[in-house]
Amino acid sequence: MNSEAARGARTAPGGFSVRTEDLGAATVLSVTGEVDMATAPELEESIKIALDRGPEVLVVDLSGVSFLASAGMSVLIGGNQLAGERTDFRLVATGSATLRPMELTGIANTFSIHATRDQALAGS
Repeated sequence: MNSEAARGARTAPGGFSVRTEDLGAATVLSVTGEVDMATAPELEESIKIALDRGPEVLVVDLSGVSFLASAGMSVLIGGNQLAGERTDFRLVATGSATLRPMELTGIANTFSIHATRDQALAGS
């Protein structure tokens, strides 16, 4: 990948990628592909980098995720804890690939989960 492309997205083998968008007070991480043991560290690093920039809101958009393993859920829990009170940590998650695993494991209530990116940015 050339350095121009690397600025806006981090891509791993198998179609996993994280694209970062800085929107002033909010940062959006758009995640695609499978979030599993192999790719979760890349998501974790992207979350840490985004939080280091100090946004008021961090939205992790999982609408492009086709599989969310326990390793990915652990990264999301850690990111939410790392955000603490200084950054509002919000997720976009719907359906069987993302929301359902979080509901089944009982962690869905840990997060501010929204159906769309626009709703997450608005906090509604």
